[in-house]
Amino acid sequence: MDTTAIDKALISIIEKRIQLNGLSYEDESYDDIEDELHDLEDDFIDEHGEALEDIIGDVHEDFSVDTDVLSPLSYIAQEYVKVGDNELGAQFDANHAQGVPVEVDDLENKPTRLVIIPNPLRIILNLDSKNRKIVWQQQ
Repeated sequence: MDTTAIDKALISIIEKRIQLNGLSYEDESYDDIEDELHDLEDDFIDEHGEALEDIIGDVHEDFSVDTDVLSPLSYIAQEYVKVGDNELGAQFDANHAQGVPVEVDDLENKPTRLVIIPNPLRIILNLDSKNRKIVWQQQ
């Protein structure tokens, strides 16, 4: 599995979402940017969806997650914050409220969420408003 390609594709989606979030619906370029985002997301699923579903499924098994595995697009945060740059491109983080709500057996009654964060590619389990755990990262 080429995690660098996944990382680059994910960064492209995030940058396009940031661009789209910066526009109002009335902006004449909004529809074009939204179409570009959907094309990026479709390509992402076509090229990397199966591999990411397998990784997310492994995370669900390893952490006894009772929730079904969703499309990898669901685990992409709605909002990211740029925290730096490296040779691959922009580095991002997402706040603790981002990600797919999941039920973890060992963490009953805690509002846990899984989110994919790129560069380096990793899956984070947001445990609460302050704590998180990296549950998978590219090797």
